[in-house]
Amino acid sequence: MPKAYWIARVDVSNPDAYQKYVAANAAVFSKYGARFVVRGGRFEAPEGQHRARNIVLEFKDYETAQACYHSPEYAAAKALREGHSVAELIIIEGYDGPQPG
Repeated sequence: MPKAYWIARVDVSNPDAYQKYVAANAAVFSKYGARFVVRGGRFEAPEGQHRARNIVLEFKDYETAQACYHSPEYAAAKALREGHSVAELIIIEGYDGPQPG
């Protein structure tokens, strides 16, 4: 079964308030077994629009990634970042098939 990912792109307008969200989401991500693959870091955006912060979280499967996002615990954490950031987030299933040779 392929893993699943949250891919988020975020612009933070109030870093101090956003840190409350970061602190609150730690327990939620731990509960659902999420692992940061990308958390900020250097990047290049050679095509299209970009945001200042990029995050990729890995989950054991698609159902777990969805359950985490739709959980009451994450809803409470997410409410802490509202008004302090603009985010785009997708939940996507990983690929577990053949690779280029």
